Amino acid sequence: MIYIWQTVGSFRCFIFSKLEVDMMYLVPMLKDITTLEVDAIVNAANESLLGGGGVDGAIHRAAGPRLLAECRTLGGARTGEAKITKGYNLPTKFVIHTPGPIYGRNNGQDAELLASCYRESLKRAQENGVKTIAFPCISTGAFGYPKEDAARIAIATVREFLTENPDCGLEDIIFSTASRGDYELYVGLLK
Repeated sequence: MIYIWQTVGSFRCFIFSKLEVDMMYLVPMLKDITTLEVDAIVNAANESLLGGGGVDGAIHRAAGPRLLAECRTLGGARTGEAKITKGYNLPTKFVIHTPGPIYGRNNGQDAELLASCYRESLKRAQENGVKTIAFPCISTGAFGYPKEDAARIAIATVREFLTENPDCGLEDIIFSTASRGDYELYVGLLK
């Protein structure tokens, strides 16, 4: 485990663990995702993309009404897809919206759909020149995905994407957690 001060985007923090993958860093943080000064944050959205509870609601509230107006033009998204908007009042240029799976309601496809959320979000990031991106814990709140399983899928999918796309332009990939337990889970899995 590494203990250093690190600047991620324009946010200075004490990093308890990070994993280097070909000069790109996977970084867990215990931080409100709506306050991160990164190129893009990922919204754990619902299929309408029109706001909701948890991270989705917090992002919509912080971004302001122009985010909702832009989301209305997108026509929603299916579970596992990702669509990108501007960040508006957030300290980020982009918001990447991805509806995660509601655990146990996808005919045994939960893991693939969750992996698709991460993969498709990274593709939107790459297409838009994003260098720093922050993910929340997708589907682990109201959608009921077991936290450790979801974290393992998140990390494995991001690592796989970075290995397959070494020139994607991404430099820092943050796993932004809202609880000490989630943070410690990511720290442990990234050792």
